[in-house]
Amino acid sequence: IDEDTEEARQKFGKPIEVIEGPLMDGMRIVGELFGAGKMFLPQVVKSARSMKKAVAYLEPYLEQEKAEGATQGKVVMATVKGDVHDIGKNIVGVVLGCNNYDVIDLGVMVPTDKILDAVVAEGADLVGLSGLITPSLDEMASVAKEMERRGLELPLLIGGATTSRQHTAVKIAPHYSHPVVHVLDASKSVNVVSDLLSEDRKPEFVEANRIEQEKLRAVYEGRKEQPLLSLAEARANAARLDFENPPPARPSFLGRRTVEDVSVGDLAPWIDWTFFFSTWDLKGRYPKILDDPKQGAAARELFEYGRGLLDEIIEKEWLKPRAVYGFWPARSEGDDILLFADEDLSAEIVRFPMLRQQTIQPAGKPNRSLADFVAPREAGIADHLGAFALTSGAEADDLAARFAKDHDDYRSIMVKAIADRLAEAYAEFLHARARKEWGYGADENLSNEDLIAERYRGIRPAFGYPACPDHLPKRRLFDLLNAAEVGIELTETCAMRPAASVSGLYFGHPEARYFTVGRLGRDQIEDYAARMGVPVEEMERWLASNLGY
Repeated sequence: IDEDTEEARQKFGKPIEVIEGPLMDGMRIVGELFGAGKMFLPQVVKSARSMKKAVAYLEPYLEQEKAEGATQGKVVMATVKGDVHDIGKNIVGVVLGCNNYDVIDLGVMVPTDKILDAVVAEGADLVGLSGLITPSLDEMASVAKEMERRGLELPLLIGGATTSRQHTAVKIAPHYSHPVVHVLDASKSVNVVSDLLSEDRKPEFVEANRIEQEKLRAVYEGRKEQPLLSLAEARANAARLDFENPPPARPSFLGRRTVEDVSVGDLAPWIDWTFFFSTWDLKGRYPKILDDPKQGAAARELFEYGRGLLDEIIEKEWLKPRAVYGFWPARSEGDDILLFADEDLSAEIVRFPMLRQQTIQPAGKPNRSLADFVAPREAGIADHLGAFALTSGAEADDLAARFAKDHDDYRSIMVKAIADRLAEAYAEFLHARARKEWGYGADENLSNEDLIAERYRGIRPAFGYPACPDHLPKRRLFDLLNAAEVGIELTETCAMRPAASVSGLYFGHPEARYFTVGRLGRDQIEDYAARMGVPVEEMERWLASNLGY
């Protein structure tokens, strides 16, 4: 690239003409092919890598020659305060950069004031917010409120895995009197930004967005009016499980253990590659996606590079997976799960309040809570619960930053995508070990396809997910495990650092299953807040997406 760029500099004379000529012409073609579905995201990011490396080579020659105002527009982007996830944001930034937008990326864990101060200082045309965990949704609403208070008038873009068109319409847009637009993925970002910055197309786009959001708010209000059971009624329809036939299995040890002897090479066979492709906006199940008539060539190229980088990570030991897990005597007490120091139950060490479904269920179907899967204290039956926290390697962020500094966004994003897949692989690996040590999984002989399809006994729900949507109990979980010993910590909004980390609980009952708690009534929010020991108003913020009133 350096040699080709120098040849172009010699030919064109001025470095700015190289950038505005062949480089931008090439990226314009990339953008057009991407928009037409003839080029896929991995190829776009690789093209951007070539562009960035060429520009980096030219920078010493640019001096005062760099033209100001030559971009399509300026976008300030950030992952909001308390959240550390940025793969999607980084991809959108690269795609916008490819289309000649000036992207100011403020990184992760960015407070509201820093975001908006940068918007003003940079003279930005748009601001984009990203987040993965549910508390980030409330933080985005706070940014919208502050934008209104400051009298800003630029459009606000919302993106991230937990965001949605409906949440944006209901919880964020009402706080800001200028356009608030949900962006589904990188492939949609360019058209959205282009329309918002076009004098001709903006009025029609903004009006269509306003009408759609009004409809979504109406749907949400109608959904809120659908009746819920009272908490007492929901508890009366709890699942009644048999804890005697078979009796609960007994783990081979009690208490916590750290795991330091698992390598990336051990985890590689456990990777579910399907989600690796979806990170890059390639939709389809692995391995079928490799033969897809439209995406197959791009998928094969991406997979080959990903496997090559994984092999390099293994060979050079760039990542060090670490974990802590354990088992404790456990009983349920109402909708709480209690863990004890020993089998005589003399010392309660932690209590996990759980939530219960309040939507009206079909006849014969219970209103579930995770507490239903643990033997009631009054039954006098010995039961246990497992817990875990793990990371595929705290080194991933530094490694990604190293590649980004070398203008290699493709390799930087790839490292984070692989680290995420390795964390999920480690969760599967450690759960299999836990099932064997718990006794009931000793005879398992499952293929990777069986594991992906969860054809085994037991579940490992994570706080912040549908069966236990509150992130707050993660603090109790991390205290129980002393997760900091293996380098895993929580942000103020309970996002895990490093980002490529997984934590949760192990349930061993044969009938334990995943479910969605869904909408919750005010009576349960008040009851749960009391059990968690926090004010109702604070609990409503943590569970904003689940409020049924």
